[in-house]
Amino acid sequence: MPRSFHRTPGHAARYGRYTGGDPLAPPVEVQTALEAIGQDVMAGTSAERAMREYLRRGDRDREGLDDLARRVRERRAELVRRHRLDGTLEEVRQLLDRAVLEERKHLVRDVQLDDDVRAFAEMRLENLPTSTAAAVNELADYDWQSPSARADYDRIRELLGRELLDQRFAGMKNALENATDADRQAVRDMLNDLNDLLEKRRLGDDTQEDFDDFMEKHGDQFPENPQNLDELLDTLAERSAAAQRMLNSMTPEQRDELMNLAAQAFGSPDLMQSLSRLDDNLRSLRPGEDWTGSASFSGDEPTGLGEATGIMQDLSDLDSLTDQLGQSYPGARMDDIDLDAIERLIGEDAAVSARTLRDLERELKDTGMLQRASDGQLRLTPRAMRQLGRALLRDIATRQSARTGGRETRHAGAAGDRTGSTREWAFGDTEPWDIPRTVSNAVLRTVLEGGDASAGVRLETQDVEVVETEQRTQAAVALLVDTSFSMALDGRWVPMKRTALALHHLISSRFRGDQLQLIAFARYAEVMDIEQLTAKDSVWDKGTNLQHALMLAQRHFRRHPTAQPVLLIVTDGEPTAHLRPDGHVHFAYPPDPRTVAATVRELDTVHRLGAQTTFFRLGDDPGLARFVDALARRAEAHVVAPELDDLGRAVVDSYLGSRQTGRGSPEDFGDMLHGRSWWW
Repeated sequence: MPRSFHRTPGHAARYGRYTGGDPLAPPVEVQTALEAIGQDVMAGTSAERAMREYLRRGDRDREGLDDLARRVRERRAELVRRHRLDGTLEEVRQLLDRAVLEERKHLVRDVQLDDDVRAFAEMRLENLPTSTAAAVNELADYDWQSPSARADYDRIRELLGRELLDQRFAGMKNALENATDADRQAVRDMLNDLNDLLEKRRLGDDTQEDFDDFMEKHGDQFPENPQNLDELLDTLAERSAAAQRMLNSMTPEQRDELMNLAAQAFGSPDLMQSLSRLDDNLRSLRPGEDWTGSASFSGDEPTGLGEATGIMQDLSDLDSLTDQLGQSYPGARMDDIDLDAIERLIGEDAAVSARTLRDLERELKDTGMLQRASDGQLRLTPRAMRQLGRALLRDIATRQSARTGGRETRHAGAAGDRTGSTREWAFGDTEPWDIPRTVSNAVLRTVLEGGDASAGVRLETQDVEVVETEQRTQAAVALLVDTSFSMALDGRWVPMKRTALALHHLISSRFRGDQLQLIAFARYAEVMDIEQLTAKDSVWDKGTNLQHALMLAQRHFRRHPTAQPVLLIVTDGEPTAHLRPDGHVHFAYPPDPRTVAATVRELDTVHRLGAQTTFFRLGDDPGLARFVDALARRAEAHVVAPELDDLGRAVVDSYLGSRQTGRGSPEDFGDMLHGRSWWW
């Protein structure tokens, strides 16, 4: 186990147990968790629930709370399936049988023994009760003739005393092995003083000084080293309640046997009386402990009273862990999980997983990825949205790499005039490379990593620097996304949101001069910011009102008269709704010719504004395909029918191609995609 090193000014160095978690554990992967949580949020789950679900299921490399809870249940089932509670009774029975057998042998062999004494002794042994407890009590005043038989009988009394103490004070059984009369008297004195102290607490008359005096006198018998009476009470009451639950778990016959045997502990009823007094005091001072529970054991492995009490404590801790890992109670937090209990009962690897999940929850909140809004709900922050957008762009870049291979640079520099400065390359850059700076970076990195630059260097993405330019043109981009219920019904809801988020991040981080407006359309159309769109839940909303969305797009284009209009439309259905002159919605399915005509009029207006338009047709509906193709021919637009996984790539491709090449025809659209300079 690693050790931590501390140095206090003016003092010698100290070493202590390392408490910082597993130093070799993998780092908390906030980005991976954020992407999974963001996926659920975009599917309509609240951020709070999405985070809880991620913590529950974990990921490919880490156990989740459900996995840990399953291991807890398995451990609990193993304990009750393996053990039985009559171990002490069985050990007493074996000692008694051996003592009686040795005594009978001795009576037969001892020729000097008086015949009347021998006959009386044999009669008592022959007529012992069948009950173990009754037989032990019957022999309490028996004059043993065999030294070994007497030793075995004395072991019964010693065993009972140690087991009864071990029930209330963990470890006492081993501590009192081979105990002297002085040791046993010290325990009696401790019990009397402890009961006096607890009774003072019951009356409200105890002081810290009383506790300190008690610990000064008996502290060596409490390795937990409590600092006040409340800490001592908590420890003792937990153990005593577990002892009571263990008794409750016994059969009535076993319980009666044990209670009858207890009177012989240490050869007198004094110990049992002191322990009963202690139990009464603890029950009164800690009524909230579970004094009535029980468990059903079915195993073959006998356990003593002290060990069985420890098992009952473990079962209680396992039940608590089940609640903690369930996180289903009000105000549940990952900090509630007892990592020490998990490590002790389930294993170090389980504790590492739980600690990582706890740290992940903290990291998501502490780094500003999640925060509570004014309504008390947990929400993704703008920073989290940027992180998600960056991850989506990386995914798009990976897909584009698989499709197109290398980089073409025939349009390099189209983004603007050179400023004379360079900067690190980022996804979406259209500027040409600065070759000297790029190669210098690669050489320097190779040397710092311990490589031999003279043997050649390998370029990495991090080495690339591009020539900084001033943008000449701006674009006014309107992304129209269909939010009718069919989008959610057919599994297109999340890909649509991911696409919007990727495009939003690309424009806000790389093309800040462009103006993006997100317009969602179902029965009505409305302008949304990215947080609203990603958090929007799918509802049953009849209508696909593309006409209204096109009207809002026109307003956006007119607000930016010097910018190049770019219109991107993502839909999976024909228009089935439009706004009437009175502002109300007209809905009809199949599409009403008036709805189609109103939609076409607005598209013609957008076309006259010079917008470069691309339709992204989702699904295989023939009617939609015919309608979209007709609109595209009319507006000199492009049509893309991507697979859902490729929707984001297709929209980003279209945006980047539109802002670089100027308006083209459907025939040269494929060439335009392969002629972009942003891909490396």
